[in-house]
Parts: sequence; C-alpha cells; structure tokens
Amino acid sequence: MNFRRYRILPVILLLAVLLVQPVLSEANVTEFITGKNVTSVTNQTADLEQDVATKYFNYAQRQLAGCGDTCDYPGIISLYDRALSENLTMLKKTDGLQYLYQGKTYALIQMKNFTGAVTTAEAGLAVYPKDPMLWNNKGWALEQLGRKQDALAAYDKAVSFDGNYTNALINQGNLLAGMGKYKEASAAFIRANETDPFNVAAADGLDVARKGEADSSRTMSILMGIILVAVIGIVIWYVKFRKPAEPEPQGKKKKAGKR
Repeated sequence: MNFRRYRILPVILLLAVLLVQPVLSEANVTEFITGKNVTSVTNQTADLEQDVATKYFNYAQRQLAGCGDTCDYPGIISLYDRALSENLTMLKKTDGLQYLYQGKTYALIQMKNFTGAVTTAEAGLAVYPKDPMLWNNKGWALEQLGRKQDALAAYDKAVSFDGNYTNALINQGNLLAGMGKYKEASAAFIRANETDPFNVAAADGLDVARKGEADSSRTMSILMGIILVAVIGIVIWYVKFRKPAEPEPQGKKKKAGKR
C-alpha cells in the first residue's frame, strides 16, 4: 500500500478549503448585511452594462418601498437623478419613467421641498399629462406653498382622469373646506367615501364639511335677518320722520300755467 499517496490527500483537501474559504466568507458577510436583496443586487450589477438608468431606478424604488420611517430621501432622489441623467430609452418603453417621476415627487414632498416637487411633477406631466398621481402630488405641493387656487385646479385634474382616486378626492375636499366651500367639499368627501367606504379621513372630512355647511347656513340666515331688520327700520324712519314737502308759491304756479 502506498502510504505516501494517502499523506498527500489531506494536504490537497486543506489547500482546497483555504482556497474556497474567502469566497464563502464574503458571501456570508454580504448575505448578513444586505439580507434578501443579495440576489437582486447581483442581478442588477450584471445588468449594469445593458441599462444603467433602469438599474438606478430599481435601486431607488427598492429603497423607497422598504425604508419605512427611516428613508434616506436625499439618497433616493440622488438615485432618481442619476437614472434621469442616463439613456432613458428602456425606461420610456415601460412604465419606469412614469414611476420615477411619481417616486421623486413623493420623496421631495417628504423632504418638504415643495418647489422641487412642483417642478418634478410638471416635468413628469410633460411626458404623462394624464397621470392622476402626478396631478395629485403637484396639487399637494402647491397647497403647501399657499397656492390654493392652483392646487385646487391640480386636484380637479387628478379626479378628472381618475374619478375613483380616493386620496385626490380627500385632498380636494380638505382644501375646499379650508376655503369655506363646504357644499363642494361635502360632495368631494361623499365621492371619496364611495370609493373607499372605510376610509376614516373621508368620513371625518365629511363630518367637518357638513358642520361647516350648517354653520355657514345658520350664519347666513342670521345675517339676512339683520339686514332685513335694518331695511325695515330705515323704511319706518323715513315714513315717520321725513319732512313733508313745502307747497310751491302761488306766483310760480301761475307763471308755470301761462302759454
């Protein structure tokens, strides 16, 4: 029996373990750090040469969807911007570019960069003029900037393109109620409640709008009553205290009668 050959086998096995170990360690560390995103990140890296814009867009979307209350909005916006700086041919062939503008507008709103949100929404609407979400996001940003009439027009556009868009209807109702247009606000909340019967914001908004409408009607009735009393008082005063007209001199009457 050749014992030398068997002594060599453990050495070969040891070398194999040493060669494979760094790869296994790197894989384990990567899996621990990135969790379930390892496969998708690897795939995206492999697809980098094919479409860079899609890669950055996917990165941004994945971060926006999974970050919860700890979103790195500046980082997400940076990824969207990097996607926009690349060739957009593939994104335009899909809905990717549309989602990009939606996501970037949303991220800017979360950062309270309302001017930037309006600009981004308008850029998206130049390509997708019938996108209700972009109209809604633009309306919200405009409202925060104090441009209420423009915001209302944007909400109207959103609802015109999607009559079942609950959030746009609620935003529309809230703005109308804030402007004292309670009847129109009630109509918006009623429609929102029809699209989502269990929506708390729609139900609460409708209660506020109806209360405002009732208070407004009551105030108007009181005001009309005050005006009516004032008019009656003026008429009575005029009839009772007005000075009677003095009779004209006799001579003037005769002069007026000559021919």
